[in-house]
Amino acid sequence: MRIQESMTMYEKLNILTDAAKYDVACTSSGTARANDGTGMGSCEQTGICHSFSADGRCISLLKILYTNECIYDCKYCINRRTNDVRRASFTPDEVCTLTMEFYRRNYIEGLFLSSGILNSPDYTMELIYATLYKLRRECNFQGYIHVKAIPGANQELVHRIGFLADRMSVNLELPTAESLRLLAPHKSRKNILAPMRLVQSKAAQNRQEIQVYRNAPRFVPAGQSTQMIIGATPETDYQIMQVTEALYQKFELKRVFFSAFVHVNEDATLPARTDKGPPLLREHRLYQADWLLRYYHFQADELLSEESPNFNVLFDPKCNWALKHLEYFPVEINRADYKMLLRVPGIGYKSATRIVKARRLGNLNFQDIKKMGVVLKRALYFITCGGKMMYPTKIEEDYITRNLLNARERLPEGIDGMSYRQLSLFDDVRFGGKFYEDGLCV
Repeated sequence: MRIQESMTMYEKLNILTDAAKYDVACTSSGTARANDGTGMGSCEQTGICHSFSADGRCISLLKILYTNECIYDCKYCINRRTNDVRRASFTPDEVCTLTMEFYRRNYIEGLFLSSGILNSPDYTMELIYATLYKLRRECNFQGYIHVKAIPGANQELVHRIGFLADRMSVNLELPTAESLRLLAPHKSRKNILAPMRLVQSKAAQNRQEIQVYRNAPRFVPAGQSTQMIIGATPETDYQIMQVTEALYQKFELKRVFFSAFVHVNEDATLPARTDKGPPLLREHRLYQADWLLRYYHFQADELLSEESPNFNVLFDPKCNWALKHLEYFPVEINRADYKMLLRVPGIGYKSATRIVKARRLGNLNFQDIKKMGVVLKRALYFITCGGKMMYPTKIEEDYITRNLLNARERLPEGIDGMSYRQLSLFDDVRFGGKFYEDGLCV
């Protein structure tokens, strides 16, 4: 017999915000719906303000689960069916009330809504659709909404929700189908990829409709994303990057998010609990490599190989690539093309763009490129200006490695002591320290 417990909205909020804390795919960018003067909220790109916790999680959205009840028994999930945790479910009216009231108080800029599976995927998606429809049509909320699609749900429901949300995501959960069968036997790769393909095709169709009918409703205008758990299964970084690259190429995803495995359950199929905590450094390196795929024109095969399948713990992926490919260096700043400049450690895509524009007016020197944002303490081993290096330097891997380490190439601060405690909307939080940019087998 199941005993239903009566709860206040505040109690539900505490339970369902805490239950959502392991879902990191909450980026509110890529869309520009303006307020038309008749409703509440705005989704202008400059109107979405982000706050980040020390581990990079976005907290500008009201991030909640619709319910933490679930018919599945994924072994890594705190909300698995067999766990003895306190369960709660919102109603559509309650989600709308929370979103509108928090927005009015300037606590949030939008809504991130995910859910456990209540009764069935179709039943859960119907509740989510009812919630978003009421929020958009009755409450006139025009701010940002990121919603999770439930694998296995009816395609028509996914289609309808796509016209109400700005971004939709489907969690890949784990990097390979084999790992999914081991840790989430109730889920299948086929059911996960089907809504991804649907969103992709409907978005392409919608773009064509907009070219003909400019006032046509937008389908998932901020695109789709996904998330996979890192460290729960034995895949190498090379395998993970291969999957990531395939997702970008085959499904046109905006982002692939990586979530370091957090040991919340005891199960023989999960990694043994250790004192080291979640593999946050590994997560950090994967995000850096993801940035290289999306903005720096790298391929996954260039960063890793089957012979060298994991990222260097001492150097970021781009610096490690440069050390392994010194035959391409030094690069002449005044002649190298844009893509080659992007491969130089210490030169980002913004500073590379500035260099290309500025050198049309004359030759650049080291002081010039330093003003453009180039980090010379790293770049000086890989570049020349006017045919000369900044200092006499050997183009040798051991020499450059030793000097970079002596320059105190540092890992992100607090990487070992990072906390996974969900930030509460009711906490008075003061942030300290530095913040790090996100450059940070299908």
